[in-house]
Amino acid sequence: MAAMITAMATGDAPPEAVMPDGRNPAAVALGRLGGLKGGKARAASLTKKQRAEAAKKAARTRWASVTAEKRR
Repeated sequence: MAAMITAMATGDAPPEAVMPDGRNPAAVALGRLGGLKGGKARAASLTKKQRAEAAKKAARTRWASVTAEKRR
């Protein structure tokens, strides 16, 4: 995958190249770039209260599936 992205960046690969699993290498690179800095930037922009509310909502969502499985 890295070799294919490097080849595309240097112009050695055709621009319509697709990764073996069908994904677009350029989109993968952009998605990874945003993913690497997105969490830190979002955490920096939220207040302590907002982060706590988001964490509580995530915990409720995670535990809801466990509780639902036990009910079956």
